[in-house]
Amino acid sequence: MKTVKIYGPGCKRCETTEAMVKDAAARLGIETTVEKVTVQREIAMAGVMSTPGITVDGKLVHAGGVPDATKLDSWLTA
Repeated sequence: MKTVKIYGPGCKRCETTEAMVKDAAARLGIETTVEKVTVQREIAMAGVMSTPGITVDGKLVHAGGVPDATKLDSWLTA
């Protein structure tokens, strides 16, 4: 099971990113736990300087803007 965290204040881009992660995981058949992190201090401690940020199994893979769908697939399958 993959653990994915979406870091951001809850803006539209963050919501879109969360939906993309859930859709990609379902399409790829990968069990995931998706957690939203909205506390500014936790976002900064994760090293996210621009939101939304994404970690997969504790590794920061993306920060700033909606992610590319192809890259998202590769992060989830890695």
